[in-house]
Amino acid sequence: MNRRKKIVTKFNQRDKRANAKLHKSNKPAYVSKAERERLALLVEEQPVSLVNDEA
Repeated sequence: MNRRKKIVTKFNQRDKRANAKLHKSNKPAYVSKAERERLALLVEEQPVSLVNDEA
């Protein structure tokens, strides 16, 4: 019984890992605080440059 259980659990673990790779998380990628600040500065600068281009 123990030998059979070990074999079955090994296959179940393999299936579980393969299934986990197929279903990726919907969680967004981590963005560092410094990167968020840099992106915020870029967004603030862009509308100003677009207004200057139109005038």
